[in-house]
Order: sequence, then C-alpha cells, then structure tokens
Amino acid sequence: MPSFRNKRHVRHSATDMFELVADVERYPEFVPLCESLRVRRKVASGEGVDILVADMSVAYKMFRESFTSRVSLDRPRLAITVEYLDGPFSRLENRWSFKPDGEHACEVEFFISYEFRSRTLGLLMGAMFDAAFRRFADAFEARADEVYGRQGVTGA
Repeated sequence: MPSFRNKRHVRHSATDMFELVADVERYPEFVPLCESLRVRRKVASGEGVDILVADMSVAYKMFRESFTSRVSLDRPRLAITVEYLDGPFSRLENRWSFKPDGEHACEVEFFISYEFRSRTLGLLMGAMFDAAFRRFADAFEARADEVYGRQGVTGA
C-alpha cells in the first residue's frame, strides 16, 4: 500500500499553516493534480473542531478521478485528518499536524496512505499520485509565502 510522510520546518506560524491547509476550497489554485474541490457540508462540532464533507477531482492529462472525504479540522490540536468516504480508492488516510517552533515558525507533518480499488487504476495513476504527494509540501509552503509573506529564516 503506497504511503508518503513528510516532516519539515517552515517559516510560518503553526496557526497560519493550519488555516492555509484548512482552506480546502482554495486547493485548485495551487495543489498539484487538484482540478476542483467542493465542500458539500460543514458542521461545527464544538470545541474548535469543524467537520467538512468535500468532493475533490484530480486530473492529469487524460485521467480524471473524483472522490469524497470527511475532513476534521481540529484547531485546538492544530491537526487535520481526512477520512475517505467514496471514490476510486479502497482506502485513503491523510493526516496533517502543525507544531509551533517559535512565533513565526513551525514543524508541519504530512502523512498519506492510499490504495486504489482497481489494480489497473493503481498501475496507471499510482506513479502520478506519488510524484504529486512529493510536491505537496513545497506547494503548501510556497502558498504560505504568497499568502502570508516570507518570514525570516528559522535556522532549521
């Protein structure tokens, strides 16, 4: 089962990075392969946790796939978890965590594990997904620089 984990220090606060990743409707503007994203439902479950149900379409050349997931935005813990609901996968798990490292820096951890329902689809799209996930951290950091401005070097 393919998986990818990335941990890196960025020159933005944990809260800013959390808000940037939580703003899922902006993903088509900068996330690799994301063609569209629509939030179907948003529920505030209390204590700073919001639950979204969202449809995401990914595309590369002639390939297009859509899937639905439940996204838990846990502001007090600065954590985001994504649970797969429907689409071309048999399994998809995605987690983000944001750990403060000073006022204007944090450690961002991204984890994703997935398996396509169809072996053929996995063979066709697997390498493309792997390459995209390896570019995710760069895409989010570049987006943070664009949205929040470039912060000073953290020494990390």
